[in-house]
Amino acid sequence: MAGKANRAAGLRNAFPFALCEWLEGSILTETYWKMLPRKHQPSELIGRLLCLALLLGLVCHGWCEYKSKEYPTFFSWKTACDKLPSNRLLLGQTAGSKLPSALPEFKPVAEALNAAFDLFKTGTMNVDNNWVGEKPNDNEFFNAQRSYFLRPPIPFQPFAQKLTVPSGSEIIFHGDFHGDIHSFIAMLDSLNKVGTLDGFRLVKPNDYMIFLGDYTDRGNFGIEVLYTILRLKLANPEKVFMARGNHEDIQMIASYGFLAECQKKYARQFNPGLIARLYDFFPVVIYAGSGENFIQCNHGGMEPGYFPGRLLDAEPPISFQLLNEMRGGEFLIKHPELMDVADPAMKSYIKANVRDYVPLAPMQPVINGFMWNDFTVFAEEFGLSYMSGRGFVYGKSGTRIVLDASAGSKAKVRGVFRAHQHSSAVNPMMRRLVAGKGVFRHWHESDSLAKAAVSAAVLHADCKLEHGVNRKLKDGFVWTFNVAPDSYYGVGNAYRFDTYGVLMTANQFADWNLRVVNQIVPILKKLPVGK
Repeated sequence: MAGKANRAAGLRNAFPFALCEWLEGSILTETYWKMLPRKHQPSELIGRLLCLALLLGLVCHGWCEYKSKEYPTFFSWKTACDKLPSNRLLLGQTAGSKLPSALPEFKPVAEALNAAFDLFKTGTMNVDNNWVGEKPNDNEFFNAQRSYFLRPPIPFQPFAQKLTVPSGSEIIFHGDFHGDIHSFIAMLDSLNKVGTLDGFRLVKPNDYMIFLGDYTDRGNFGIEVLYTILRLKLANPEKVFMARGNHEDIQMIASYGFLAECQKKYARQFNPGLIARLYDFFPVVIYAGSGENFIQCNHGGMEPGYFPGRLLDAEPPISFQLLNEMRGGEFLIKHPELMDVADPAMKSYIKANVRDYVPLAPMQPVINGFMWNDFTVFAEEFGLSYMSGRGFVYGKSGTRIVLDASAGSKAKVRGVFRAHQHSSAVNPMMRRLVAGKGVFRHWHESDSLAKAAVSAAVLHADCKLEHGVNRKLKDGFVWTFNVAPDSYYGVGNAYRFDTYGVLMTANQFADWNLRVVNQIVPILKKLPVGK
């Protein structure tokens, strides 16, 4: 008994814990798998919560091999989601034992997850010629029953993707959802009404979708959002793509609400292993483009440890490359000009942490920049600095250096589409995201630190902040997409409109156009704008 008690105590003090096969009549310490400890995070509280969740039966029998492919239509799914309350109404309420859900049982989620795993194993991702350099091992990367966070572990293998589309194609973008299913459904409903979608299926052969990460956490309907994305992916296997955000990490969903949401909704039915494993099939960056021009599409910021030139030069229109070795130290040697524009107070920290390393997990041994890093708001700020709790912050000059170094033999990375940099409190960034109608181009020519806190009227008139429907892209810039509004972000910053962008490619980059689409989410029309 003493040995068993010691093992139980060890499990409670390690993070993450066993996402293991459930054995009838067994206790946690008698299961076959144990999670690897993450020594770089405080573990006691998170560990005890996960241990409690597992003891309550978060893991279903085995890996839930569901075979049914009978999914609800979009319109029946919309009807079910429309019955859910607003996240705003649930903010601040005492947490109950159950949460409302459009998916009363976990079974249809597991069906969609397993169908997605089958798709990854049989689609373009598992074709040898589509990988630049090493292709992941079939028995490791494509085996959904194994992971880097389980014993015996497999390697953590983040990867990049290239998507080459014909000239004249349209790519639809959306930023963070954070469990806001109402904004997601409103977006898809509008795309159905204009004929872009037929249910979940993209109608035109040259239409695509890219989602920029952070699908769950901080909202109560993360499982509905994730299920909706899976339905889109299954209906459009080579046309819908999901970037991996910083919240697509088992450590984050254990801390910021998604695991708790699913436990409240499904109790013993829930299989957290299926969810956490799904994230490993999301690229940390997608280079989307046409001809020789590409946009870096990711959740966070720049990552100088990866050189995408060979990926951009690859012949297949959908190509992949593993990020098994990050070469930030090599980048600083090859491009010392990056340190020339860095914040002098942070240079020693930058030199110590922008280094060569092998990634062991999304935040181990250092954070992945594509998932975590940020950008400055104003052009006069430093080209590279660091903000504790956020990551490295790239300015205009530092971003230009990394973009130029990312080029292939002919292909160029012209700019960045991303999300991530949001706050529930009003700040210079959120002022510009709201005044810019949900999409903000960093480093506006007439903007400055001196105007950080000005009103939307001044931003439009004096700072020339772009806020129209159609926007031409500019070489070397960054565009941040706002977070969905049925959230504490929308409450704190007093907005009710959701935003998605439609990028139209062309033969010449100067002719590319971003169309910004806003709509007030129906369920928010009768609620206060915010506070």
